[in-house]
Amino acid sequence: MTAPLATRPVLVVDDDAKIVNLVRMYLEREGFTVIDARDGRSALAAIARHDPLLVVLDLMLPEIDGLSVLRALRRQTEVPVVILLARGTVHDRIEGLAIGADDFVPKPFSPAELVLRVQRVLARTRPDAGDEGPGALRLGALVLDRQRHQATIDGKVVPLTTAEFRLLTALLEADGRVLSRDQLLDAMHGLGERDVLDRVIDAHVRRLRDKLGDSAEQPRYVAAVRGVGYRAARASG
Repeated sequence: MTAPLATRPVLVVDDDAKIVNLVRMYLEREGFTVIDARDGRSALAAIARHDPLLVVLDLMLPEIDGLSVLRALRRQTEVPVVILLARGTVHDRIEGLAIGADDFVPKPFSPAELVLRVQRVLARTRPDAGDEGPGALRLGALVLDRQRHQATIDGKVVPLTTAEFRLLTALLEADGRVLSRDQLLDAMHGLGERDVLDRVIDAHVRRLRDKLGDSAEQPRYVAAVRGVGYRAARASG
């Protein structure tokens, strides 16, 4: 068993005790501390009390459903969230993307795969201290460190979800070229669904601009190209 990754726990939210116990066993084998909640209301209380490292969240919950829990979370915190969802629920998956989920695992799932996805999400979303790594992307005061999965403006860390970081990375890597919403969705999630595509991408862009202190009217970082998509704005120095 590896050493514990952090003193903060992983919160597993599911009303099925068998699933909770199975996920707990596999996560604890990898050194995680695990707490659980069996309904949406208890999940929100646990998040406020324990400040978890990551949340594994089922969508079909009593009291408050999983998507409502995710919405409430994203109004307060950028804690990484891995969603458990039934196969074929494309609408819920698209809604989860728009709200800010970091990854999805369809039910029934392999607990070993779930642990791997948790580890990968944490590797992407836990910034390390220190100077920016090689290959960092820059635009004006914005620095995007791909090795540490960290965005800073004037040296101050900007908390981004995995999807927002991937979107911003794709735009900066394109170096001024316009990327369609289709290309941006692939860059963020590698998904094939194209339903309500405009709403998903535009919701991510709005959230990203809010965090960057950017403006749609006078963009410094993310510029819209009407009828086409988005591009990195030209640096103003």
